[in-house]
Amino acid sequence: MSVPSVTIAKDRLRNLLITDRIQCTPDMIEFLTSDLYQTISKYIEISRNNLMSNNTHGYTYKIYRRKTLKSFFTNLKQRYNIRDYKISLVFLVTLISLVGILMVRSARPDLMNRQIMGVCLGLIVMFIISFIDYKWILNLYWPLYALNIVMLLAVLVFGTKVNGARRWLNLGFTQFQPSDLTKILMILFFAKFLMEREQKIKEPKTIIQAIALILPSLALIYKQPNLSTTICIAALFAVLLYLGGLSYKLIGTVLVITIPTIIILLVVAIQPNQPFLKDYQQERILAWLEPEKYADDESYQQLNSVMAIGSGQLTGKGYDNDATTSVKNGNFVSEPQTDFIFAIIGEELGFVGCCGVIILLLLIVIECILIGLKAKDTGGRIICGGVASLIGIQSFINVSVATMIFPNTGLSLPFVSYGLTSVVCFFMGIGFVLNVGLQPNKYQ
Repeated sequence: MSVPSVTIAKDRLRNLLITDRIQCTPDMIEFLTSDLYQTISKYIEISRNNLMSNNTHGYTYKIYRRKTLKSFFTNLKQRYNIRDYKISLVFLVTLISLVGILMVRSARPDLMNRQIMGVCLGLIVMFIISFIDYKWILNLYWPLYALNIVMLLAVLVFGTKVNGARRWLNLGFTQFQPSDLTKILMILFFAKFLMEREQKIKEPKTIIQAIALILPSLALIYKQPNLSTTICIAALFAVLLYLGGLSYKLIGTVLVITIPTIIILLVVAIQPNQPFLKDYQQERILAWLEPEKYADDESYQQLNSVMAIGSGQLTGKGYDNDATTSVKNGNFVSEPQTDFIFAIIGEELGFVGCCGVIILLLLIVIECILIGLKAKDTGGRIICGGVASLIGIQSFINVSVATMIFPNTGLSLPFVSYGLTSVVCFFMGIGFVLNVGLQPNKYQ
């Protein structure tokens, strides 16, 4: 019986693809197969024809190439064009992280090694994630959502209580703050959720579903209590809806309603016996509205932060100075390595240093946006835009608190403030952005 021409053509095409992928000539493949047959046949009975069949040959080679580091990089090269890897973004986040290490050393020398460890771990995580197909991760969006809810519930049940707040899980070797990871997981979840409903994003049903899905996370984080992170994630959620295709006219309408509502809530918040704010949260708002009245307690840190930034003038007092009048050395601000790290930057590096840090963060945001504009699908665009928005929103809030534009909150400055969870999570976000950049829409 003659072999059909279609079968012959398929076999030839398969052989051609194999030789192309493994970058090996047919003669070399034949030599390797013969040598392999001579070795295996000493121990088990095997037909040479079976060994040399296309399927067996391909399977055998795949097993072999998976065991070699060289083949791993070869596979990456075939999957991605390394020239699409955004080295500029890697350089920017590494540079701002180095600035963070130096400022943490100045604020708390004993924490510098842990910050270095966090940055190194973050870089490793970023590198690994950057080569994992984000579309595969997005397919796990419901398990990621469940993981987030479980972690936030675990905080309320098993979390470590510090200064009246239960926000951390004690892992033995370090403290882990799940709300930081929530920001990244919510970006990934809604990237897939909104991508699947791209044509229905303007329908009330879709918007209600999205709001219903974000509310549990907001409620659990607010319960810790962590009002600042709750506000940050709520703002991030609004941006994600816009990136998903929600009309700017609808968003504008919401803003028209929201702004007066916020004003009304502020008026209610300063009233005695109000129901929705903790006592310390109310006092922070009152201190923000009347700082002189609360200069000795609630507004103490913010007033000293503003003074420190102003005292740095143009070029600052010098890095890691020993001036007794400095905010850092005088312990006028508690935890200067975290929430008020910008005050240390302003005092030691001056206006120039503050502008430098802000510009670096802005360039990172812009780089993420540019990568998102070339994304091959809506999910990739939302990931890039979400990470950019998260960095921008959190940076704006942190700087606003340090300069007393906003009431005192507890948000870190991305890549700069001390905190292993925060640093690693931001690097995770950058890793996903880098992977989106490795799969650009070439025809845009």
